[in-house]
Amino acid sequence: MSVKAKYQAVLDLGEELAIKDGSVTEEGGILKIKGQAATQYEKNAIWDKIKEIGGQSPSDLKANITVADESIYHRHTVKGGESLSKIAKHYYGDPMKYKQIFEANTNILKNPDVIHPDQVLVIPNLS
Repeated sequence: MSVKAKYQAVLDLGEELAIKDGSVTEEGGILKIKGQAATQYEKNAIWDKIKEIGGQSPSDLKANITVADESIYHRHTVKGGESLSKIAKHYYGDPMKYKQIFEANTNILKNPDVIHPDQVLVIPNLS
């Protein structure tokens, strides 16, 4: 199996996330991936997929993924049935961090219990 085939799921995820300026080369059994993720969350998703396939520090892959917007963690489009606490659990692993998401979106949200499908929420970086 070629190293590119081994990491095909990473390349597919990169396409799904619309990683910009992406390039993939294979040299001497090492896959080199380069590109720009929109947010830190997307960069983390790529690295999580790399580690899932190749382990904590794979020797057959080198990746240089930059982030276009470091001022936020991610932008989330609300889907039906979601709540701020459910969104907070997804991004932070803690539903109680919904307050930080609410505070980052007071320009469009007036009540943390009322969100609507297709709203685009800023998911803030947590310090």
